[in-house]
Amino acid sequence: MLYNVTLKEGASPEELSKAKDTARSQGGDIKHEFTLIKGFTVDFPKDQVGVLETNDHIHVEQDAGVTTQ
Repeated sequence: MLYNVTLKEGASPEELSKAKDTARSQGGDIKHEFTLIKGFTVDFPKDQVGVLETNDHIHVEQDAGVTTQ
């Protein structure tokens, strides 16, 4: 499953690096890194996403399509 991982305001670049390292070490595959905000999209096993959600410096949400009227 694809997840968008973004760092909360005030998080350091080291926290971003740590989040990416954690995602990779738990079986994640980083698909895209954002340039305007600190974050990335990761293909991550659904049963492992709790590992990412335990980090107080990041917000995790499942990637979904966006539509307009």
